[in-house]
Amino acid sequence: MFPKPTPAHISPTSLLTPTIEAWRFYLQDQGNSPHTVKAFVHDMELLAGFLPPDRSLAEIATTDINNFLDWMVNQRGVPCSPKTLSRRITSIKAFFRWLNKNGVLLIDPAEKVVQRSVLSPLPVVLTEAEVELAMKAAEAHRHATHPDARIFTLFTLLIHTGIKKGECLALSPNHVVLDAPEAPFLFIRYASPQNRYKERKVHLPDAWVQAYHEYAAQYPLADRLFPWSQRRLEYLLEDLSQETGLVKHISFDMCRWTCALRDWRAGVDHEKIRQKLGVSKVQWREVGMKLSRLAASPET
Repeated sequence: MFPKPTPAHISPTSLLTPTIEAWRFYLQDQGNSPHTVKAFVHDMELLAGFLPPDRSLAEIATTDINNFLDWMVNQRGVPCSPKTLSRRITSIKAFFRWLNKNGVLLIDPAEKVVQRSVLSPLPVVLTEAEVELAMKAAEAHRHATHPDARIFTLFTLLIHTGIKKGECLALSPNHVVLDAPEAPFLFIRYASPQNRYKERKVHLPDAWVQAYHEYAAQYPLADRLFPWSQRRLEYLLEDLSQETGLVKHISFDMCRWTCALRDWRAGVDHEKIRQKLGVSKVQWREVGMKLSRLAASPET
């Protein structure tokens, strides 16, 4: 069913521009990120600007779409990277698939348009052996002459939850819920309503909870779970790399991908991994493909 905010009934004779607005509402209702909605709608607006303004939906053919893509790459005069072109093809295919699925168009003109998938390089992850080495190095700080559970708490939180750097920096102690009926969890929240789809609860393992109690007793935690600058936390992870003797430089992003890959290999349902990472279904397409390739690589 088409979104209620669209007053006009969409039919094969409808024009492209007002239909794109209906699609915008649909994408928003599906929980896509504002960035994704903006990018997809912009891609379709470029197609609308290329085609004659009086061209109806039913009159748009596969040839029109291919001519648009050729113009985008060879004639527009504005650089179009392979990744941008791939996304624009994805946008067009998603738009016409939506119309076809809802019975507006009996024939999908974008179905036979060749997708040009371009994946960015695979992320660097930690192997299981490297994770264990880093865990032991972090654990050593907890039992040193002057015990410090900070690095263990930070590293294991990232490895087990897969949260992003920005999410970690925004955490406060009340986001750690230890008295939940089923099990302790981390509540990842966002101030902006536009990012509500990213909010989620992630299970916290018992080993982390125990270290957290030590950490909270050692450091005054008020408004922030990790009351240090981004740079200082990055240095802590880099120090852990050096103590472990790794050539790799442990980072927030590396921990996030390592967490996702460990879940993937453990057989966790892919939809649950997507929800745990807080990525949209559109973003998951590329994330899932990368995880599949990482899981098949003997080097990871």
